[in-house]
Amino acid sequence: MTKPLEGLLVVALEQAVAAPYCSGRLADAGARVIKIERAEGDFARNYDHVVHGESAYFAWLNKGKESLVLDIKNKDDAELLRCILNNADIFIQNLAPGAAIRAGFGSDDLRMRHSKLITCDISGYGDEGLASEMRAYDLLVQAETGLCSLTGSPAGAGRVGVSVCDIAAGMNAYQSLLEALIQRGLTGKGSGVAVSLFDGMADWMSVPLLHYEYGGVAPKRAGISHPSIAPYGAFKTKDAAHIVISIQNEREWARFSSQIMDQPQWAEIGPYKDGVSRVENRTKLDQEIQAVFIKYNTDEMSQKLRDHKIAYGRLNEVSNLSVHPFLRKITIDSPTGPIDLPAPAARLSETERQYGSVPALGAHSELLRKEFASNG
Repeated sequence: MTKPLEGLLVVALEQAVAAPYCSGRLADAGARVIKIERAEGDFARNYDHVVHGESAYFAWLNKGKESLVLDIKNKDDAELLRCILNNADIFIQNLAPGAAIRAGFGSDDLRMRHSKLITCDISGYGDEGLASEMRAYDLLVQAETGLCSLTGSPAGAGRVGVSVCDIAAGMNAYQSLLEALIQRGLTGKGSGVAVSLFDGMADWMSVPLLHYEYGGVAPKRAGISHPSIAPYGAFKTKDAAHIVISIQNEREWARFSSQIMDQPQWAEIGPYKDGVSRVENRTKLDQEIQAVFIKYNTDEMSQKLRDHKIAYGRLNEVSNLSVHPFLRKITIDSPTGPIDLPAPAARLSETERQYGSVPALGAHSELLRKEFASNG
């Protein structure tokens, strides 16, 4: 089966999460991805060793790539990288600000030398002024963008439990590179893409920012509740589990108040008759709902909500996700054994894709040096 990006060569001078996420998606789509690593390897290799000795992050993000160990400060290694770039379609880098330029691999210069090359620079805050001097890791950007002020309980700020800023940047880079490939197909010329973790999360923070700038008040931390919709939160059941419900419109509210709460009048009169009123009276409303939910075990209430077409989800642990009936998985190879991963989110109308293995550090160095020394 031909994959959509087969025949494209991607060079990724990358580390950590954001750039590997992007190049990993390109590899999934069929691109040949050469991952450039230092002698000690991408430091994400050593975040942990929980997956047969491999890092969970590294195993997730680097399947299907070729690993080439280079010291780009070394004259011969830098020349080899230039030879590889002579053949490349896409160059991705997320080194510390200015590092690629100082090493002679700045994106602007590379595109001047290779008119069809598409470049992608991923940074924490951008590449100009004070922003270019700031190192960035995921939690730092969560804090800097105000995301932590919305996350957690009223008692204190919290961190989103996955690397959301890195992942958002990787997604933005991936979709922008696909746009750049389409543009190159029309114009014959490559272009430059620049993505920052800060910009990506600022975009995702648009709704709370608009509330603040136009309404004068930013949403407050609400734990497992929605700050501007009610009822939208978690309620405890008789067997000590929790179910999260979400009422998004008045039709749903009429069904919920009548069929679940046995209070059909709530949809017409009283303190819960519309969305604004329900938010204003959230505390009392949540108490009323909790008094009903505690009478049922989780399966009983889940069935009741399904029967009446009320949106809900169980407040699961990671252990529940591991055995969730909706979880799709793929199996990939690694130097230390097979690894099961969640399947990529997008399903394409084609036969099932095959995915490459996780590369050992420098696993392809010898072959790549021979290949590009001879045809560079």
